[in-house]
Amino acid sequence: MERSARPTEVVPVTSPFAGPNRPGVPPRLPTPPTGWPVGSYATYEEAQRAVDFLAVEDFPVQDITVVGVDLMLVERVTGKLTWGRVLMTGAASGAWFGLFVGLLLTLFSPEAGITAGPVLTGLITGVFFGLVFAAVGYMSARGRRDFQSASQLVAGRYDVLCHPKSAEKGRDLLAKLAMRPVNPGS
Repeated sequence: MERSARPTEVVPVTSPFAGPNRPGVPPRLPTPPTGWPVGSYATYEEAQRAVDFLAVEDFPVQDITVVGVDLMLVERVTGKLTWGRVLMTGAASGAWFGLFVGLLLTLFSPEAGITAGPVLTGLITGVFFGLVFAAVGYMSARGRRDFQSASQLVAGRYDVLCHPKSAEKGRDLLAKLAMRPVNPGS
């Protein structure tokens, strides 16, 4: 078998879910951030203020990346769970779902307009099943998690990275910002 002497052409494979990284477009897959550090801030609000300042100063902000470092999941307890609270929450969520289903049923009803029958049926059924599912879920926990909470992902600090071609100018501008007094309204 004889091989062809002409070079083969390499064609990149693309799909709607992945493609080559293009300048100015964030990568679709998780990638480590690149760039030189031009500032480091204790809060996201401070990092956002720095990027806003750079934008006002006509800095090419498309060269900036804000990176949260030392990530933590913070769970704040918002209250104690009681049977009353569990059942009220279950009934309320069931009512909303039942109301939605009832309104959908009226769309397919042979009668013109919104009728009370399907809406009330959906509402009452939704409240019933909301109560049942909430009670079963709370009972199955057996007191292991008798509190409500809200979770939030926060960082220990926020670094502002910049493309190397603009990093020096970015550092100089952010040094000017650091010399300004912090105004709560700005």
